Amino acid sequence: MSRVYQIKKEQFLPVSLAQAWDFFSRPANLKIITPAYMNFTVTSEPWEGSMYPGQLIEYKVKPLLGIPLYWMTEITHVQEQVFFVDEQRYGPYSFWHHQHHFETVPGGVKMTDRVHYKIPFWLLGDIANTLLVRKQLEQIFAFRFQKAVEIFGTI
Repeated sequence: MSRVYQIKKEQFLPVSLAQAWDFFSRPANLKIITPAYMNFTVTSEPWEGSMYPGQLIEYKVKPLLGIPLYWMTEITHVQEQVFFVDEQRYGPYSFWHHQHHFETVPGGVKMTDRVHYKIPFWLLGDIANTLLVRKQLEQIFAFRFQKAVEIFGTI
């Protein structure tokens, strides 16, 4: 049986908690902070209000060899300007749980992403994680980190 893996990333941004929350809690902004090669597109109806528990968001993404994948996540928990959680309902992982935490710190906001994920196909999934998936997720988070610096600056 394949393992459940974890990634934890922290970033400090020189903005208010309200500014960080407003940007990162909007599904439409995901395209901005995702590498272009993934051809990431939100396909669900645009939502202009605040995110809410039970909200479903659908995407099309091409993470490998330009092969399109359907991905649906559900926002399962929201505590306004503190944290929100998205969980995969359909998509490439057998398990995906992504926590987004926001905390006011001197000079701005500390943003923490914590992802727990599992690859299907047991041992083959573990091998795929070692050879490809983990590296790709690390690259995606490195891209997000750099985009956040470009948008908001650095502390």
